[in-house]
Amino acid sequence: MSAKHPIIAVTGSSGAGTTTTTKAFKHIFRQLGVTAALVEGDSFHRYTRAEMELAIRKAREDNKSISYFGPEANDFPALGNLFETYGQSGQGQVRQYLHTFDEAVPFNQMPGTFTPYQPLEADTDLLYYEGLHGGVVTDEVNVAKKVDLLIGMVPIVNLEWIQKIIRDTGDRGHSREKVMGSIVRSMDDYVNHMTPQFSRTHINFQRVPTVDTSNPFSAKDIPSDDESFVVIRFRGVKDVDFSYYLQMIQGSFMSRINTLVVPGGKMGLAMELILTPVIKKLIQQRKQTLIKEQFEQGNNGELS
Repeated sequence: MSAKHPIIAVTGSSGAGTTTTTKAFKHIFRQLGVTAALVEGDSFHRYTRAEMELAIRKAREDNKSISYFGPEANDFPALGNLFETYGQSGQGQVRQYLHTFDEAVPFNQMPGTFTPYQPLEADTDLLYYEGLHGGVVTDEVNVAKKVDLLIGMVPIVNLEWIQKIIRDTGDRGHSREKVMGSIVRSMDDYVNHMTPQFSRTHINFQRVPTVDTSNPFSAKDIPSDDESFVVIRFRGVKDVDFSYYLQMIQGSFMSRINTLVVPGGKMGLAMELILTPVIKKLIQQRKQTLIKEQFEQGNNGELS
């Protein structure tokens, strides 16, 4: 971890609320005057969309499985190297995964492909990562230890499946059988490479519906924010002002000594109240480190 070039990572699967979180973070960055280098986790996929479909077919023929949750479909060492490089120098090379035609047209490419590598924006205050694997750990690389603030965004599993089924059948035109097959195929990777990350996070935001989601495969709609609570768990975060949050967030309560529960519709407010002082502290530490470094360089110059 580096106070000079801090790294914030939001980790969680698609539909977990990571997009909402990114909006909250961008608002906080604007409020604090912070310039962030934005990095999308999908840019560390190992395969293009066409290559991934081929890999899935081949794995099925070999009675194996491959998914975007696991190491075969992602370049975890490259992610670790980016975090290492940025933490040391504030620099790095990134590319973009183009999901849609709207994203791909400006690059004269097809959806499901990658742009060429480009250097990160110069002179940023911190790196902000949003994707699947901000806290992943394997035998090859420990990404989590390179992150200064690790945030988990994770709905309970049934809710996550409902979101995936409705999104993939409605927005992407896949059959329900194909989506269910994808869930089954990815389960091993999910258990081994996704869920362990949420024990490494500094703060978890977990959405829990208050309606019946016991059979996610028959659900007709996604429970709304107002039909949910958000369970917020803190780990290794100093000076958490729970009494202030309870006062500011109507309907909130403590379920454990390190856990705050808020109504689903208040999640954005809770994020800004909780994360703003944490990010402000990271930036203050960065400034102090830079001032100390400049002072030491000045003294070295006088001595020479």
